[in-house]
Amino acid sequence: MSARYDIFANIRRSLGVKGSETIRQQIVADRLERAPKGVIPKRGQVSGDERIALFKTMVETALATVTEVASPAEVPQSIAHFLRNHNLPATLRMGDDPRLKAMPWSDTTLEIAHGPSQGSDLNAVSHAFGGIAESGTLAMVSGSDNPSTLNFLPDNHIIVVSAKDIASDYESVWNRVRFAYGKSTMPRTVNWITGPSRSGDIEQILLLGAHGPRRLHVVVVRD
Repeated sequence: MSARYDIFANIRRSLGVKGSETIRQQIVADRLERAPKGVIPKRGQVSGDERIALFKTMVETALATVTEVASPAEVPQSIAHFLRNHNLPATLRMGDDPRLKAMPWSDTTLEIAHGPSQGSDLNAVSHAFGGIAESGTLAMVSGSDNPSTLNFLPDNHIIVVSAKDIASDYESVWNRVRFAYGKSTMPRTVNWITGPSRSGDIEQILLLGAHGPRRLHVVVVRD
């Protein structure tokens, strides 16, 4: 018997149940099907340009930088400009996201590499599944389109997010994930990124890049 089996067996004994009771199973199924809503902060409950403005403000509050472009075609030049302004090499790693691949990278001098990072990449770009206005957070869904290694290993992470995918709150983005993948086929990982990696564990001195990228740049696409 595994430790997991022993733990659940002890729980069932303490509750005086076997786990096969029809009524209890139905209660669990109903709970999963109609999960109750929690309290949603009022700050993010805005729409249109006000929601985008709030998102950008919260991104900067989290010590990241943000820029806005009018269309996906402007993203490569915007990223090249960001790298140049920070004296970073003109190299970039990305996954297989079709939205990124369709952008005119050949219009820049950037050297593009594809696939997961092995830890030697200085710069990476990913496309977010969505954004959360109330906190300036980005929702990153794992997979070959946007490998999770790009969220953690490069020093500089650039995230592209469509303005139409910026929601007011976390609950709205979770609903979109469930709708896109289905409750029984959720992605392996959903990472929530708010600003660059940081830690204040040592004498409460803020250190950027403690567990991941030391610099986060967000490109909002008004498409």
